[in-house]
Amino acid sequence: MKALQIQANPEVKVVFSNYPDLVKEKMEALRQLVLEVAEEVDEIEVLEETLKWGEPSYLAKKGSTLRMDWKSKTPNQYALYFKCTSQLVPSFRIVFKDLFTFEKNRAIVFQLDDKLPEVELKQCIKAALTYHNIKHLPLLGL
Repeated sequence: MKALQIQANPEVKVVFSNYPDLVKEKMEALRQLVLEVAEEVDEIEVLEETLKWGEPSYLAKKGSTLRMDWKSKTPNQYALYFKCTSQLVPSFRIVFKDLFTFEKNRAIVFQLDDKLPEVELKQCIKAALTYHNIKHLPLLGL
């Protein structure tokens, strides 16, 4: 297995440390899934972990930016955000229509008490991190 290089902005840790404890646990689990997918995909050698709009964000060379966050105005949920002009969420909506809750064409939303469907969620993360290689495929090859 290859060694994934993570280019981490130290400010991301600050954002994670400021989440309430239960939220921090959920957000760290989501982050771990992103890192696992990046490690599993051979073509991803470098993963950038940074902040965009103050939210933890992940980007691979041939991918589309993936963001995650919890907001105090909706305290019982957190979300994984995708570029709204991409075909990511519209494709996820078709393939995983009964599994996930979506916010327009920009996010998959989770309740704090949800158990994450990790296998399917990892497919969505992989699609985002490899988007420019798969965007021509029907339903992104999902």
